[in-house]
Amino acid sequence: MTSITAHETLLTDARLSAPPAARLVKYHDIPALEREKKQFQEFVAVDLAHTTMLVEEGIISAATGRAILEQLLVIRRMQPADFPTDIRRGSFLLQMESYLFAAIGEDVGGQMHTGRSRIDQGATVRRLYKRNRMLDVMDRLNGFQDAIAQQAQRHARTIMPGYTHMQHAQPWVFGHYLLSFSSRLHDSFERLAQAYGRVNRNPLGAVGLSGTSWPLNRTRTTELLGFDGMVENSKLGREAYYAAEAIGALAFVMADLNDLATDLHLWSSTEFGLVECDDSYCGTSSIFPQKKNPAGLETVKKAAGSAVTWLATALATFRAEGTGDQAMRDLPMIDEALASTEGMLDLFTGVIDTLIVHDDRMAESLSGSWCTASNLADVIVRERGLSFRQVHHIVARVVRNSLAQGIGPGALSSAMLDAAAQETAGISLDLGDVCVRDALDPRRFVETRVTDGGVGPLQVDRMLARAQQERASDKLWVDAARARIAHAAQELDHAVKQLVAPVEAT
Repeated sequence: MTSITAHETLLTDARLSAPPAARLVKYHDIPALEREKKQFQEFVAVDLAHTTMLVEEGIISAATGRAILEQLLVIRRMQPADFPTDIRRGSFLLQMESYLFAAIGEDVGGQMHTGRSRIDQGATVRRLYKRNRMLDVMDRLNGFQDAIAQQAQRHARTIMPGYTHMQHAQPWVFGHYLLSFSSRLHDSFERLAQAYGRVNRNPLGAVGLSGTSWPLNRTRTTELLGFDGMVENSKLGREAYYAAEAIGALAFVMADLNDLATDLHLWSSTEFGLVECDDSYCGTSSIFPQKKNPAGLETVKKAAGSAVTWLATALATFRAEGTGDQAMRDLPMIDEALASTEGMLDLFTGVIDTLIVHDDRMAESLSGSWCTASNLADVIVRERGLSFRQVHHIVARVVRNSLAQGIGPGALSSAMLDAAAQETAGISLDLGDVCVRDALDPRRFVETRVTDGGVGPLQVDRMLARAQQERASDKLWVDAARARIAHAAQELDHAVKQLVAPVEAT
């Protein structure tokens, strides 16, 4: 940390008659500066781009620009922890200015701030930082999708009970279940991509509120910083609703993770025993020697709990502000949301990669289950031309009768079905024992599902292929976004080099 020199005038000194109170420094200034220091490289990039544009447009001289840019390149080579700061100077913009003033004088270094405000400068830095962090999350999401797809492929024919109201409903396929999350996660990726498009807009040049009389080239800084477009209306340069939208998209990802983690947590219980977490993602008990606690799943669920309030909290931050003041400029909680989402995607990827699936237990759970009763109803409708509602009554009655007599579906006879039909509809069906038992066979149930998106083998294979295409497309999207940013960084470096070393360039 550097000290304030005797001749240095602090920004607050010119207007305020007292220095910041210790409590304000502790609870406002220090936390704010620490957040900004995490955006060190983005601060330097904005200063480089703005200064380059000022020189190119003839707003400041080439010599002044060269002096500023040379010092900014020195700063860029530093580690954030090595950059000298003094909390009395205020925000990181002022820390940067102080460094320049000490190196090249305030009369030169002070010209970097020509045609901008801390408002649009800070907003630009934050958008760059959030843009980069969103791409990190999207990379993690694609990695998690890979883990889901591998398990879905492995269990494309693994039959299990399907549940509604926590009761057996119909036979299911574990791979089909996992593919439902592939679809949801792809939707969540698209939400993030749409939010990214609104995050990745350039507010630099909006200045404080109304623009400026300086002839800034906002298109140029948009190009140099790799933005997809600019914030057109200068009034909106400070707004942070884009961050609330990004938080909403992140909350959807966490909801996806929560639902999957909750199901797996339940299914890993002794009573279900359908899946099991690898020991490396579990904990134990200090008193119960037999316990193997799914700590990884519990961690994901706990993190997802707070995500429920992210969007509401973000929007509540903006209430009673109208469209004009401090809260509209920043939404620090998005940093926590980005870190939590990225971390839980990483953790859950490990859980899924190593997940133990007890397919024998899944198959065993179907024995004695009446979850194929709806298929028996469909067979009767098809074979005897009755309405589904009539047949529903008949099948419901035969299930009731069988449970009362302790008879499982594998032992159901055509005669017993006819008895139920007589009780409810006064008719006989005469399907035959072979037809009845074939209709109640879980594997046969799965094999006969033909509708698009169902659990039939052909449909599961088709959805696996579709999921692979979607993952490939999502990965290409991130690669293309990163490539555009990298190209802009190269363009910025080239432009800076031309201005710093014009003699060498010629």
